[in-house]
Amino acid sequence: MAPQQPMSLAELMSSSWPYRMRRVMRLIPRSPRCKLCNVPFAGPGRVFRLAGFGQSRKNPNMCTACFERAPVGGAEIEVGVLFADVRGYTALVESASPEEAAALLAPFYRAARDVLMRKDAVIDKLVGDEVMGLFIPLFIGEDAIRKMVEAGIELLEETAAVGLEVGAGADFGVAYVGNVGDEEVKDFTALGDVVNTASRLQARAQRAQLILSESVYEAVRDRFPAAEPVELELKGKSVTVAAHLIDVTS
Repeated sequence: MAPQQPMSLAELMSSSWPYRMRRVMRLIPRSPRCKLCNVPFAGPGRVFRLAGFGQSRKNPNMCTACFERAPVGGAEIEVGVLFADVRGYTALVESASPEEAAALLAPFYRAARDVLMRKDAVIDKLVGDEVMGLFIPLFIGEDAIRKMVEAGIELLEETAAVGLEVGAGADFGVAYVGNVGDEEVKDFTALGDVVNTASRLQARAQRAQLILSESVYEAVRDRFPAAEPVELELKGKSVTVAAHLIDVTS
């Protein structure tokens, strides 16, 4: 009998299979384990690596069967999107060798990976001097927005501590989330206006600033009453966008 193929995100949402699998996997007494399907990574769980349940590059707290090995396909679901970018990187590396440029970015990549892992985000992309993280309530619960804002603040604080100037932006809304491409070349990502808006907000942030869309700020307003309200003109938007700004140096 051929091994069962991993399920797409759309199939997972419409099936009781994930819940049954999580209950079964929880009976195997070994941690750490995938935070989505509960497959253990250590002890007796090592046998699951042979079936493709290794730790995912998207977040080592989750497994490859839930991401890389899942088939092409997805679903429209709520998602938080966080972008962060090193300010002045082009000028910083103008006279540097490629090896020196990579070394300059290493602390940024390390901080981004550590922070996003702690907050249960999916590390969508590390591209050049930018990182994109996804915070999916379906995966990590109803406090996804809170975790996203905390991740943005912690990333700004940790990069500032090593002398990097980083700005960030965040939005929350409905996007198409899942594996895109084809079976030979595919990637787990999010597509939609929420992604574009988060990217544009990040582009308007100065160093040590996190700019939150109104949908994000409304969820964390009580924790950040001093956040500065701003009206921004964003590339590709026909009207100004209301947002709130958190400066971690304040």
